[in-house]
Amino acid sequence: MIDTLTRMFQSWRGPKRSELRHALVGRPDLWPMKRAFQIDFLRRQGLRTSDRLLDIGCGSLRGGAALIAYLDPAGYCGIDVRESVLAEAREELRREKLQGRRAELVLAPDMTVLDLGRRFDVLWAFSVLFHLSDPVLEGCMAMVARHIEEKGVFFANVIVGDGPPGQWQGFPVASRPLSFYQELAHRHGLEAQAMATLAQCGHDSGDPSQDSQIMMRFARSVDAGRS
Repeated sequence: MIDTLTRMFQSWRGPKRSELRHALVGRPDLWPMKRAFQIDFLRRQGLRTSDRLLDIGCGSLRGGAALIAYLDPAGYCGIDVRESVLAEAREELRREKLQGRRAELVLAPDMTVLDLGRRFDVLWAFSVLFHLSDPVLEGCMAMVARHIEEKGVFFANVIVGDGPPGQWQGFPVASRPLSFYQELAHRHGLEAQAMATLAQCGHDSGDPSQDSQIMMRFARSVDAGRS
């Protein structure tokens, strides 16, 4: 699927290319709602223009473009495992006339060893963690622990439950018990808190499988801060 879209991108420009870029991260008709949800949610959680934000699995900047426009220049860093999708993210920057915001887009094929050389006030992974296998998720949480400020916060939505595994564009779709994320966070000196469903946070897709997902909040544990 991704390879097919990438070949199309190489020859298409204008509206058709924009439509395909939107399809890289889900239903194109939900792009505006999901973009608005991300910036609105984070602002309600206290995101400041001066904050440094790490967007994990930034994709083609469905939410990232609004965040880049809101944050001070150089306040945004997005990472993704797919170079072809990051190329589309750069195209989205041009389309939205955001090149001067100095956003950083980083190819990160292995989060276990990723070191960006700085920490972030806010880390964000929208519809990402349930697309990671257990070992990759472990590496992701280790990366979060290395990059989160002492008083920083990491928000991510997850699928809580024990449903059968699925697939989406070559990525897994994993539902896990809440205790899995709590134990994962604890191993990396973090605390995990289930906040609310996406619907309760303002996400209205009309799809119960999306709107019922749980928004999680991760932060450094008190014990880790004392050690």
